[in-house]
Amino acid sequence: MNMTPVLVIGAGMVGRAMALDLATSFHVTCADFSGQQLASLAKENPAIQTVVLDVRNAEDLQNTIKPFSLVVCAVPGYLGFATLKQLIEAGKNVVDISFFPENGLELDSLAREKGVTILIDCGVAPGMDNLILGYHNTTLDVRSFECLVGGLPLHRKWPFEYKAPFSPIDVIEEYTRPARYVENGVIVTRPALSDAELVEFEGVGTLEAFNTDGLRSLLFTMPHIPDMKEKTLRYPGHIGWIKALQAVGFFSQEPISIQGALIRPLDFTSQLLFTEWKLGTHEAERTVMRVTVEGTDRQTGIETVICYDLYDEYDPKTNTSSMARTTGYTATAIANMFRDGIFTEKGVFPPEHIGQKEECFHYILNYLSDRGVLYHKSQKDNGK
Repeated sequence: MNMTPVLVIGAGMVGRAMALDLATSFHVTCADFSGQQLASLAKENPAIQTVVLDVRNAEDLQNTIKPFSLVVCAVPGYLGFATLKQLIEAGKNVVDISFFPENGLELDSLAREKGVTILIDCGVAPGMDNLILGYHNTTLDVRSFECLVGGLPLHRKWPFEYKAPFSPIDVIEEYTRPARYVENGVIVTRPALSDAELVEFEGVGTLEAFNTDGLRSLLFTMPHIPDMKEKTLRYPGHIGWIKALQAVGFFSQEPISIQGALIRPLDFTSQLLFTEWKLGTHEAERTVMRVTVEGTDRQTGIETVICYDLYDEYDPKTNTSSMARTTGYTATAIANMFRDGIFTEKGVFPPEHIGQKEECFHYILNYLSDRGVLYHKSQKDNGK
């Protein structure tokens, strides 16, 4: 079979899962800064070609991407925007999960000028929650949107009862960046970790939900929806420990002098938490998400509440974490969808724009279902 070539940039936990999944339908090359991670990936599937790459080296990046028309980008968030801009300037189509803090829509005119398709935030959240909202926004006058989501260890360990599927410094960024949500049509900014509430999940129990800055592109693409928010889920008590660290200054980026050496408390804290929060190679964890869309059906005038619930666990057969499955397989679904010519528009598109196309929405859900990532839909009309 003559398979399409694709470049995956990033061989971390999610990048590995994407490369292995794409290898069933693409000729995959994977690039990463770590030769060790690349060697491990090549050992799992020798058909995957590997190349050591530092995306901060513009010349090396351009030489690496030259043979590929499609790139799946999974670099750390702080490198994401600059890397994506270089990929666009080189005329490459991109599926991106780097979740950079900048607004990716700012690159739309450049992508249209270069005639490429750029699909951003293609993970679980942001990602699938946007896709779901975009799909139902085509038939409902949406009144409110809420996403509750979190990755959690299956076995709870005091004090944090948390394990990070990515770098602790990225988690701390989530805990410190001001959270934006929409209330009565107005963008409201609150501290991260604020407005904590307890929420029940069947089969999981009680979890703690709190504000984080997760709406991203929805703030700009869905301004007609009066109420929108995303909250992060953790086991109860977790944010108390985080707030204590924050109050003492452990997350400060201002250097302090310790025995004549200048050090940022944030770097010190991240180093300590790396060991405490590091997800073990075969450690069981789970992803929990609930997306709720409320609105009025435009055809029938019926008030409706639609919920999508996701519960996914680490897969011991493939040694793939649930966060890698739910995030990575969303991106690989979109890569396959693009390869199959189902989405062909040029420019920068967040998942809510992809979800507006019914064929795309069902393609992605079916692709995930085939891999055991299941979204269970429930609907109540007129409050019944």
